[in-house]
Amino acid sequence: MHKTILLFLLLPTLLFAQNSSPYPEDYFIHPLDVTLVLSGTFAELRSNHFHSGLDIKTQQREGLKVYAAASGYVSRIKIQHYGYGKALYITHPNGYTTVYAHLQKFSPKIEAYIKKAQYDKESFEIEVFPNTSELLVEQGDIIAYSGNTGGSGGPHLHFEIRDNLERPINPLLFGMDVKDTTKPMIKSLFVYPIGDNAHVNNSNDKQKLRLRALGNGDYTTEKIEAFGKLGFAIETNDRQDLAYNNNGVYNIQSFFNGFKKIDIDFRRFSFSETRHLNRLIDYEYYKTHKDRLQKLFIEKNNPLSLYKEADNNGYLIIEDSTASVYKIRVKDYHENDSWVTINIKGKKEEDIRKEPIKETHYYIYANKQNEILHNNISINFPQDTFYDDFFLDFSASNDTIQLHDDIIPAKKYFTITYDTSSLKQDDLNQLYIARLVGYNDYPLYSKTYKETGKIYTRTRTLGKYALAIDDENPTIKPTNFTNGKWLSKYRYLKLKIDDKGSGISNYRATVNGKWVLMEYDYKTDMLVHDFTDGMITDTKNKLKVIVTDNVGNSSTFEATFYRK
Repeated sequence: MHKTILLFLLLPTLLFAQNSSPYPEDYFIHPLDVTLVLSGTFAELRSNHFHSGLDIKTQQREGLKVYAAASGYVSRIKIQHYGYGKALYITHPNGYTTVYAHLQKFSPKIEAYIKKAQYDKESFEIEVFPNTSELLVEQGDIIAYSGNTGGSGGPHLHFEIRDNLERPINPLLFGMDVKDTTKPMIKSLFVYPIGDNAHVNNSNDKQKLRLRALGNGDYTTEKIEAFGKLGFAIETNDRQDLAYNNNGVYNIQSFFNGFKKIDIDFRRFSFSETRHLNRLIDYEYYKTHKDRLQKLFIEKNNPLSLYKEADNNGYLIIEDSTASVYKIRVKDYHENDSWVTINIKGKKEEDIRKEPIKETHYYIYANKQNEILHNNISINFPQDTFYDDFFLDFSASNDTIQLHDDIIPAKKYFTITYDTSSLKQDDLNQLYIARLVGYNDYPLYSKTYKETGKIYTRTRTLGKYALAIDDENPTIKPTNFTNGKWLSKYRYLKLKIDDKGSGISNYRATVNGKWVLMEYDYKTDMLVHDFTDGMITDTKNKLKVIVTDNVGNSSTFEATFYRK
């Protein structure tokens, strides 16, 4: 009797333990029919953002069938030159949305739907939101074919699962599995004295600690002598069994004398917070060394939701004449883990080394609006553009400005403005603002706006800027045909377009005076029309292509071709 009552009371607890995952693990199927091998993992650290899905390898091929992971309706189709390229969104009855990106093309019904929208709008780049009954799909339906469009660095499928608040969630939480018995790798470890009185090994500067591998996936370092407030940062990545890619990890924890200090969990985030990745990493170190150190402490103005636990924001307080142990645990999704152990001897030093702070005439207050005026140039930083106060290194020579180095992250756009009231209109037409990069100060177009008496750009990147002139027209060259050629047996009409100055802004192609769809791939500079869309039906066809750059220079190409 008592045993029966006890079992009845325990049953809900047992059921909850067996079904403790808040995510349905048997609802979605794998969107490809190849072995799940990843080139990119969820929440992996990328430039200025967290990776929002899984990058699934397609065996270095394009054209693999992409299947609907669950039944639902196509709620969004977006095609762009950059970013996700050709992307498809399916909303499911359980409230989740799956995303499929970098696609080569869509299934015939969806392809016809989006082609009609492109011809109606006369634009390759397009975004549409079909209603709930227009494009219904069943689980396992072919919805698209994998590709390499947009910002993709090679053929693969980018796959996401988002909740009803559009927050991306790690798809592995939904039962999708990848073979992984490999422990994460710890590549480097740094310690940061926080405040003027803190020090490590007699220095107030951050220091790289020498790692020693123990042979079982764990590491240790040399013992350090320290005092005061400390923070640590780690460079780490993970590999799966069937791939050599250095991917992101799933969880990082730290412990001080056995007590948990921080728990960073990469299972879900919001797009509104993704740029604050630059607060998680040591941004300056990334910009100068190209390696991302993840801080195991939370600085002020850090809004990230990745932190499950944070005792004293992850900071350690080391007292004199103490002995302490600090441990870091790094896990992948499959619970493979690696540990780092740091022994710390508390020792207060009276005379410590400090790197002097470079003071300038310009001090930026993070919680205030800041403005710099110099001759015909003004720079306006809105309130909360930066995370911290700092001395800004600013100099100007004619129309070229050095606006610090790109070692401090900006979370908002700031504005650089040039007074052009003394310039003639003809001079202004070909003018733009460029960010100068590299050892040779190569000019990169920064989106430029022109109003009466001024020219300005909005940017989130510090560095070197200048006014530049683009007086050259774009180039247009046919690659698979010549004027007067018969193209009856050709599927594609191809041209190469390029602009050496401000870059290509837009293009327009017509055949016999009617707009025709041409797809632009900025990675190859190719402009391509696919004859199978059936829009060109005449035998004699006059092609006209106009390409315009970002300051308004344009070129026109005309040719005649024939088809039966």
